[in-house]
Parts: sequence; C-alpha cells; structure tokens
Amino acid sequence: MTIDPRLSETSPAAPITENGLFLADVWDGLAANPKALPAKYFYDAAGSELFEQITVLPEYYPTRTELRILDERGPAIAALLPEGAALVEFGSGSTAKLRRLLRHLPGLAAYVPVDVSGEFLTAQAETLRGDFPDLTVEPVVADFTRPFGLPEGVKDKALAGFFPGSTIGNFEPREAGRLLDVFGRILGPGAVLVLGVDLVKDREVLEAAYDDAAGVTAAFNLNLLHRINRELDGEIDPARFTHRAVFNAEASRIEMHLVSRRAQTIRVAGRSFAFAEGESIHTENSYKYTLDSFRALAARAGWTSAEAWTDRDGLFSVHALRRAG
Repeated sequence: MTIDPRLSETSPAAPITENGLFLADVWDGLAANPKALPAKYFYDAAGSELFEQITVLPEYYPTRTELRILDERGPAIAALLPEGAALVEFGSGSTAKLRRLLRHLPGLAAYVPVDVSGEFLTAQAETLRGDFPDLTVEPVVADFTRPFGLPEGVKDKALAGFFPGSTIGNFEPREAGRLLDVFGRILGPGAVLVLGVDLVKDREVLEAAYDDAAGVTAAFNLNLLHRINRELDGEIDPARFTHRAVFNAEASRIEMHLVSRRAQTIRVAGRSFAFAEGESIHTENSYKYTLDSFRALAARAGWTSAEAWTDRDGLFSVHALRRAG
C-alpha cells in the first residue's frame, strides 16, 4: 500500500480528479489479490472525527505518550535546533504537538506547516498567528511525500524538520527510507529532523491500541466503506464486514483489515467485486521499530542519530536526526 495518489492502467474509466483518483485507487485495490485500499482515504470529515476520538482512548497510547515526551524532553530537543531556525512540519494537521515544542523555542524565526488540505492549513495558520504574534507562519500546500519548494522568506535560514505522530510507521520500510530522503533534500545538509516513532512491544498492548473495547477503531475502519458508498456510488453493506487488527511479528507491523463475514459481491461505481467468506481488504499497516532498527533505516536514507528519547515504559520514541553534510 502507498499513500501516493496515482492512477493505474487498470482503471481506464476513472477521470483525473480528486474523486477520480479515489475511484481509481478503490477499483485497483479491490481488483488486486490480496485486496487492499490506501489508508489515506480514512480521513474524510467523519473519519477525522473518529480518529480524534481514538487518540484519547485508554488503549491508544501513542498520542499521550508522545506529548509527554515532548513536554519532558522539550529543552533537550530545542537545544539541537539552531538559533533563528525555520521549522518545517511535514503533514502538519493539528498544531497540538507543535505547541508543546514552541514553549521551548523562543528564538524560532519561522514555522512552515505543510499539508495537502489548504483550507484546514490556512485556518490552523491563522489561529497560530493569533496565539504567537511574534512567530512568522508560512504555510505551504503540498504533498509532503514529494519534493516541494519552500517560501522565499525562509530559504536563507537554517532549517529543521518536525514529523510527529508515528506517521512514518504507515509507510513500508523502503518507502519510509525514500520519504526520509525527500525530507533531507528539502531541508538540506546538516539539518535536524525531529520525528515520532512507535516501538515494538507486547502483542496484547499493540493489538488493543488498534482494536479498542469501545469499538471506535472498528468504526474508523468501517467508515471507509461508508465513504465509498457516499462518494463513489458504492453498493456495500458495511454490516457484512468486520474489523480486524493483528500484529504481524515477522513484518513488525500492525495490520488492519476489513473481513467479509460471508461470500458476497459488492459494487462500486457500477463495477462488481466478489468476496469469499473470510476474505479481507487490507486497509492499513503501522510498522513498529526498535531504536536500533529505526536508526539503521535512517542511516540508509542519509541521516545520523543525534539523540532519541523514550517514555519510562518504552512504548514510544522521539528521534532527533541530523542530515549528513
């Protein structure tokens, strides 16, 4: 699976529009063996709201643990960033985690949030300017998985990167390495990148985090089918699918699936797809690393480890990487 939107040659009828790309990816994914859909399509308005609910669930440790590390280790993180730097946040979304760092970065010259959602990005930037009137905020609407240009006002400043939230784990390791290389080319030699990385831990803890007792993660996963119905003229009964989250120890990843409860045929925009009972749609991977395995991945992409911090229970890590000069 990949988060890069692209048309496939197997989807000739899908136009090159936002919904056309969505349709092409859905057709391609459902025609594949095994079936799979890109995780990026979780995040319509309903999916985003469900994800916000997930982040405060008792089983879901990543968000609160990363925030605690940023609070406790903020001065040490700030000490690695050059005075007067511009901080580029890749896939910025909410500014909650950035705000935890800003209290330790009084000398930050500029903040460059990067996201594909222009409307949301603009709203977040305006709020941040109101709360931090002395901070220059230069939003960039771009796909952070591909090289993009920085605003003219920050090109003469030292650059640092911020990529919180363990998003790196949603990429296949080879793709994660390519992404880190893209970040390096954007930030330049000697730059520092601060990012969150989820850690390998007991299966029970991992699986509970992605299959909570209240069923919120199940609703988040199943919402993908509702979205296909709403936006792509889908004819799918979500009640005929069930959520499954399992830790694949060999691949060191949590996998989320939508499993067909029975043999059935669904339709999307007039095209039919058959399911056997128990057949699944693979909807997400979330890779888990050890400190050493992530450092090795980063090194292959041209980064060296400056420091890494974990919580007391070893659930989560925040890494500071330095781009080779």
